[in-house]
Amino acid sequence: MSISDREAWQRASLERVLLKMDSLGFDAFVVTDLPSIRWLTGFSGSSARLLLTPRASWLFTDSRYRVQARDEVRVVEPVIDAEGFVAALHSGRYPLGGCVALQSDRVSWHEATRIIAAVDERCRVVPVDGFFDEFRMVKSPGELLLMQRAADISCQVLGEVIPMISSSMSECDIAAEISCRHRKLGAQKDSFDPIVASGPRGAMPHAQPSDAHFEPGALIVIDMGCMVDGYASDQTRTVGLGPVCAEAKEVYGIVLEAQQLGVRSARCGMRASELDGIVRSFIAGHGYGDAFGHGLGHGIGLEVHEGLHISPKGETVLQEGMVFTIEPGIYLEGKFGVRIEDTVVMEAGQARSLQNYPREL
Repeated sequence: MSISDREAWQRASLERVLLKMDSLGFDAFVVTDLPSIRWLTGFSGSSARLLLTPRASWLFTDSRYRVQARDEVRVVEPVIDAEGFVAALHSGRYPLGGCVALQSDRVSWHEATRIIAAVDERCRVVPVDGFFDEFRMVKSPGELLLMQRAADISCQVLGEVIPMISSSMSECDIAAEISCRHRKLGAQKDSFDPIVASGPRGAMPHAQPSDAHFEPGALIVIDMGCMVDGYASDQTRTVGLGPVCAEAKEVYGIVLEAQQLGVRSARCGMRASELDGIVRSFIAGHGYGDAFGHGLGHGIGLEVHEGLHISPKGETVLQEGMVFTIEPGIYLEGKFGVRIEDTVVMEAGQARSLQNYPREL
């Protein structure tokens, strides 16, 4: 995404946010979570607060990021304030109006009480939950290009590390190779700590890599992703070290069919819970309903888990440009686990996978 395209997109996004603020009666909005700040302003530093008002908006950070803020931020005014954001609010230099919105789901109690105290005499503070979700769920073409690049890098890394798996290697060895190769291929970092879990440990959906060495005949769950210019990828493949037992093959076949059913079934206009239900019913119909405990998928973008939930309680209606994972799994305690995951984007009314790495066992 070019600098001019990014700036135009950020200005359009800011305008939509300000329109929503106006419709809800908010005179100002205090943004505290860094992913939303990056989404609106392009600032990628690790310390910032954003104050939005209809007439002007400001990004507050400290002197460590003076040059970075100047180079990255164009749609709002960067402010380097040695006294800190709360002191800036208290100073009265920035117009707040009568009603200030605050991200209740993205701010600590300690900071929230300080912000409220700083503005209490001038205006009331309104807690807001999930304000930016509806905007960030739908990705721009530029965002999709970055997410595709992240997916391509992880696919290449997966293709490099799977042939390395042997009984002389440990789960931690492969996890370390994933992280190193992500960076060598141009990613800034992993989007989350890689999951490499073999044999019975694969039945723990979020198992941390251990020093355990791979054993012949084991199924190995590899869940991994990386960040490219702030945007995440996420994918899972399950592989076998040599021949695996008949039960493992059967379960793998069910999960693979379920995952592809999820991709084929996703349609714009359907609720997220409906898509989850289609895949969940398929797995339950094969006798493994109790072994699939988590949601079918989640939104992804600047964070590896974003507001969209593909689950039995998911109320979001799928739309063009939404990006989320489809990742059914079957987990048999004491035996093995199987999960297959792609990130998909809704295009032309249906889902397209960003990953092209083979899904066969």
